Amino acid sequence: MIATATKQDAVLAAAADLARESLDGIAEPGTVGEHLGVEPLGERLAMHWFTCTSPGYRGWRWGVSVARVPRGKVATVCETNLLPGSDAVLAPEWVPYADRLAPGDLGAGDVLPYRLDDPNLESGFEVTGDEDVDRVALFELGLGRKRVLSAEGRETAATRWYEGENGPTSEVAQKASEPCSSCGYFVPMAGALRAVFGVCANEWSPSDGRVVSLDHGCGAHSETDVDHPAPVPIGDPVVDELAVDLEPVERATPEPDAVERPEDAAAEPDAVTAEVGAVADERPEAEARPGSEERPEDVTAE
Repeated sequence: MIATATKQDAVLAAAADLARESLDGIAEPGTVGEHLGVEPLGERLAMHWFTCTSPGYRGWRWGVSVARVPRGKVATVCETNLLPGSDAVLAPEWVPYADRLAPGDLGAGDVLPYRLDDPNLESGFEVTGDEDVDRVALFELGLGRKRVLSAEGRETAATRWYEGENGPTSEVAQKASEPCSSCGYFVPMAGALRAVFGVCANEWSPSDGRVVSLDHGCGAHSETDVDHPAPVPIGDPVVDELAVDLEPVERATPEPDAVERPEDAAAEPDAVTAEVGAVADERPEAEARPGSEERPEDVTAE
């Protein structure tokens, strides 16, 4: 069977004004632009195209399909559409919520959907009844947890950590003089990742509390040091008397009712002795010398 091109219908091709009028009731005013042409879709069926001038729909086109009945001389509108062109700005393809999240998007109160077939996990170790075997499995194989990391999950995590900021290719690691493997603050991990990773326990390190690779490093390494510069002596301060006005300061005069302190008395013993001597000279001679009471014979003699 040979496919033949659909012939242009003269009645439908002349219905451009009818198609434009049909857009007046659905399109935002001023968003229907010039007529781009008519496209035959089938027998007695065609599509008129108009430019969409809305700023939010760059590259989109208005489409109005028209048709006529057999042997009819009048076109009728079938439907109107706003369809994207070849250079239209389109929304990204819809992605499910579980696949849309990126690392770091999870906030307080958010809960991730359960993934039954998570390739990063596998079934945990089940209780065997042997006390020794189960005790080892409790620490090594995840006894008590329904699922644990699978080999693929460990490889994915190890690749992400090794290529991240705490791996050997970060800027801080490139400028470090020693690797984390020789640092006293390096805490090795348990399990299969022990051979490559550990945890930094140095509060001065930018990687404190994070997983670091053995060949990572930083300036807070416990065994490295820098040359300590010798202290620079600083002389006595020099006052520029030409730039600063020096003013004499008078000592404050003590108040008359100030209480004499013991240390003041101890500091000026001569002044205290002179004051006591002056008081003694003012007293009568009889009061000044003990045992000089007036005797009877002295009165008779007078």
